[in-house]
Amino acid sequence: MTTTASALVDTLEDLGVEYVFGYPGGRVIELLEDLPDSAVTLVRPRDEREASVMAEMHGRLTGKPGVLTGQGPWIGSLGMIGQMEARLSSSPMVVLTEASERGEYSTLAPYQQARGDYGGFSLPSILDGVSKEWWFPRTPVETLRSTQLAFKHAVAGRPGPTAIILDGGAITDDVPDDPTPPAWDAREQTRTWDAAPTAADVATAAEALEAAERPVIISGNGVHAAQAYDELEAVADAYDCAVVTSYLGKSTYPETDDRAAGVMGSFGHEGANQVVSEADTLLVVGCRLNPMDTNWQAPEFIRPEEQTIIHADIDTRNAGWVYPADVGLIGDATESLAALADAGEESNDWARERAAKAREWFDAPECADDSAPIKPQRAAKAIQSVVDEETIVTADSGNNRFWLLYYLQTPAVRTYFGSGGVGGMGWANPAAVSAALTTDKDVIAVAGDGGFSMTMNSVETAVEYGVAPTFVVLNDTSLGMVRQMQHEDGDIAGVEFHDTDFVKIAEAFGAVGTRVTRTDEFVEALEDGKGTDVPHVIDVRIDREEDMAATLASSFYESIGGLHE
Repeated sequence: MTTTASALVDTLEDLGVEYVFGYPGGRVIELLEDLPDSAVTLVRPRDEREASVMAEMHGRLTGKPGVLTGQGPWIGSLGMIGQMEARLSSSPMVVLTEASERGEYSTLAPYQQARGDYGGFSLPSILDGVSKEWWFPRTPVETLRSTQLAFKHAVAGRPGPTAIILDGGAITDDVPDDPTPPAWDAREQTRTWDAAPTAADVATAAEALEAAERPVIISGNGVHAAQAYDELEAVADAYDCAVVTSYLGKSTYPETDDRAAGVMGSFGHEGANQVVSEADTLLVVGCRLNPMDTNWQAPEFIRPEEQTIIHADIDTRNAGWVYPADVGLIGDATESLAALADAGEESNDWARERAAKAREWFDAPECADDSAPIKPQRAAKAIQSVVDEETIVTADSGNNRFWLLYYLQTPAVRTYFGSGGVGGMGWANPAAVSAALTTDKDVIAVAGDGGFSMTMNSVETAVEYGVAPTFVVLNDTSLGMVRQMQHEDGDIAGVEFHDTDFVKIAEAFGAVGTRVTRTDEFVEALEDGKGTDVPHVIDVRIDREEDMAATLASSFYESIGGLHE
């Protein structure tokens, strides 16, 4: 006979799971007892928050579900940040957690019990608010079948997080030899099929693009999710489109390409926003057009009464959700773009000249300013100087992310990923460790001192698991974005930080720590961090007086009131 826990590990192996990210506790321990004898590696950071982000990033990079595991109370609290990011960033994830159920004791003043009955808290209710689907199986076979379905639904349609809550004997009991109903072969049960748009919709979209004088593609995170980079390029070529991206879509298209026009949105490039506004036809691919992307629907930005909108998305709800669409292409981005590319032919030469003008917004006088402390614009250009096709940048939330979005010009696809689904601070560090484990690329994490401090244990995790990201701390000893919302110093509580010695912290974790105040020192430290086998932490002292919102807010965003509108 085989225990359910052992059979679950066999299922993970059958499905090609390489890593499980998590922390031992509760009934998950039974599952982890069988991992050492399998081909699956447990990556155990210092808490469930970091594990959840690592699983989310693994799913985002590979397109296969990142697996998160841990005890129910902590997966439902600390571990929520990665699950929320996965839901809003469309990253496939499977959560294997448990209800801390203890049989007859679960109704007697329950301790940690998470079934949601008789005095315990409800983990199912918590997971229901975030996951695409969740299961609470009560038998061994149901547990196996539910796990298979969790992997299936994590990637079916719009990707996202799914969850299994392991309970009591359902994880410890033996699996029956000949159950009814049976558990099917894991690979067959988890198979999915790509959706594709109808031929009629493709033809209508192609006709609109061919007739357009100023066609613009808005490339979103769905292109990352489908890894439809070649197909996106083919459509841009076929119809001679300028290409802008959303925040999450950055690096779906090389920003050095002749047709690249930058990042749109409230703190996106003014040039990209102007290109979108000037377009007569917009092809929106894998982008929900959220408020940040659309300048909070500034009336002069996107105008469906004047512009033809073609919306391609895996989720039929997203097409025409924010703005009325003239054509919806419902299906996987790869399928939709491939069909469009086959149907079209280049129709004008507007895009290259207009995109070249828009790309001027990647630069500013401050990008060449070598004064000390370092201008954040100059810091972004220093990072850009070491980013090549084999480098991944992970960007945290806050001012640092917007400086990077604006001034880091990505040279290739899949070179930049940011926390922009739910936008939680502390994302960049564990995401960088996950990216280093998942790929053979150099990885640079960029965060402010606030975000870095939240998950700086990730440096130790990198050391322990033998990967070597470079962790960049853009340090203004404050919660910079909130501090700059003040009308006068001291208006908002809680924005100033103690000046922490991140160099000593890095060294205590077994990494290399460097503090830099000049650009030449920063570039040298970045170069030292590339290609080494030891993580580097670079504490970059930036000019805290450079006001991100005042510098980067688009004219469209300002037209409706801007930050704190």
